[in-house]
Amino acid sequence: MKSYLAAALQLTSVSNLQQNLAQAEELIDLAVRQGAELVGLPENFSFMGEENEKILQAQAIAHETEQFLKKMAQRFQVTILGGGFPIPTNTGKVYNTALLLHRNGEELARYQKVHLFDVNVPDGNTYRESTTVMAGTQLPSVYFSNDLGNIGLSVCYDVRFPEIYRHLSHKGADILFVPAAFTAFTGKDHWQVLLQARAIENTCYVIAPAQTGINYARRQTHGHAMIVDPWGVILADAGEKPGVAIAEINPSRLEQVRRQMPSLQHRIFI
Repeated sequence: MKSYLAAALQLTSVSNLQQNLAQAEELIDLAVRQGAELVGLPENFSFMGEENEKILQAQAIAHETEQFLKKMAQRFQVTILGGGFPIPTNTGKVYNTALLLHRNGEELARYQKVHLFDVNVPDGNTYRESTTVMAGTQLPSVYFSNDLGNIGLSVCYDVRFPEIYRHLSHKGADILFVPAAFTAFTGKDHWQVLLQARAIENTCYVIAPAQTGINYARRQTHGHAMIVDPWGVILADAGEKPGVAIAEINPSRLEQVRRQMPSLQHRIFI
């Protein structure tokens, strides 16, 4: 593993697929111009709209999004995480799927979100992700890279379930991706502290791309795409507007923290 720059992108995605992909391309270009070699896009980056619209367009969203990710990886010669988009199943629902692609466009890892956001938020909004999304049934795998480090995937609501990250760290992860579309109400209290907790308890870097602003109707997302180091230090924060959080992933820092705080070696239970 070498030292390199990673980027967590922050978008305000809406229900217009082409508009979203154009916004994503601009931010990928910006991140690469700043030297990023690993780029993460947030959950719902290619489509964020009403659930019935998502289902009606799911086939097109899935096809165009996968082609877009492959094209961006090859064009910019960068490893890309597409943080969650709908891929149809034969049940009428979709999998909320994250894809990690090599800079040559090859698929490196695929993860179907296992924890679905069925929550009555205290701000009056109700979310029932399970009405249109099938829960994944497999824990995410770790992609092993000699250059970029060992990368584990998750999506948004997963961040509230520490066992998934303990699984990834047990499998050898150095970097934990948490692409998200966190609600504005829950994000203000929980987003940062959850990311720092996952980083600290697993002594891993956390890269957390995010949605921000008003996406549709009453759906407002928190923003603050972040990169957190293994000690819990926030290295970059994109704030509340679309943009890029970029920071160095440094193997020496990873080794230093794990030497000073060898909690992974002291585990009794996995």
